[in-house]
Amino acid sequence: MEIFTVLGDNAKTSGDVANKLSSDERATDRLMNALCTMNFLEKRNGKFSNTSFSSKFLVKGKQDYFSNIMHAVNLWDSWSGLTGTVRSGKRVTRNNDGSRNWAENFIEAMHYRAVRQAPEDVGLMDLRNIHKVLDVGGGSGAFSMEIVNAKKDISVVVFDLPDIIPLTQKYIEQAGLQDKIKTIKGNYLHDDLGSGYDLIFLSAIVHSNSFEENKKLIRKCVGALNKNGQVVIQDYAMNEDRTTPASGAFFALNMLVNTEGGDTFTEKEIFSWLKDAGLNRITRKDTTHGAAQIVGMKE
Repeated sequence: MEIFTVLGDNAKTSGDVANKLSSDERATDRLMNALCTMNFLEKRNGKFSNTSFSSKFLVKGKQDYFSNIMHAVNLWDSWSGLTGTVRSGKRVTRNNDGSRNWAENFIEAMHYRAVRQAPEDVGLMDLRNIHKVLDVGGGSGAFSMEIVNAKKDISVVVFDLPDIIPLTQKYIEQAGLQDKIKTIKGNYLHDDLGSGYDLIFLSAIVHSNSFEENKKLIRKCVGALNKNGQVVIQDYAMNEDRTTPASGAFFALNMLVNTEGGDTFTEKEIFSWLKDAGLNRITRKDTTHGAAQIVGMKE
């Protein structure tokens, strides 16, 4: 509801906040009182204000704003259906009050994560002889931005869904990189990816798809690559009994309640997609944030 953002650096009554949010005054007051007991708000002389923590991390627009929080709120809805999903094997349809922009919140959360991981992840890549990159499902373009900043003679194309690309373009324009990063709208499972790429990057993509969908997607990527090009998959790589890494085991449940066929996959499964698509010299590097970077070469 952005209560913390409405308060900002000011002290306001719950009535003031309710008026701004178009919410019920008594209900808003009781919620804000509860937030005081949790040390997220302070109350003096009938007026509420943010604590130092809330002011720093929960006020939208501030430098350290915890921007992935609304994506977590959206996930609350889908995780609430876990029992029904386990019983039926199919995800329970997301059911929120309609007031939240799922796509915008999701991309904002992914950007929050990606900008912090991108320097390490791009640093693991071999960008020698790489001039044109395709960032599949690139979201905000955070990894693309890091790639073009890492090497002067390189350009990137971000491929994502039609309702995501306008958000992508906003982030790219804010970074002033619209001359080096272009976009393509489409569904990577069904639409043409283009051609002439030296490297195709899939970060946090394969876990959204089924095993067979990923097998087909990697073949499509190989068809879009130049000779000596690379496919770089960055995602969880589970051990063979699928219990470690722990974050990947929990993320498999996240995919269960949020996608039709998504999952976390073993290293053996990921390697098999690359081998079946004709890639060679397959290697794996591990990141400090729990994901593996698996690379296959087209010779």
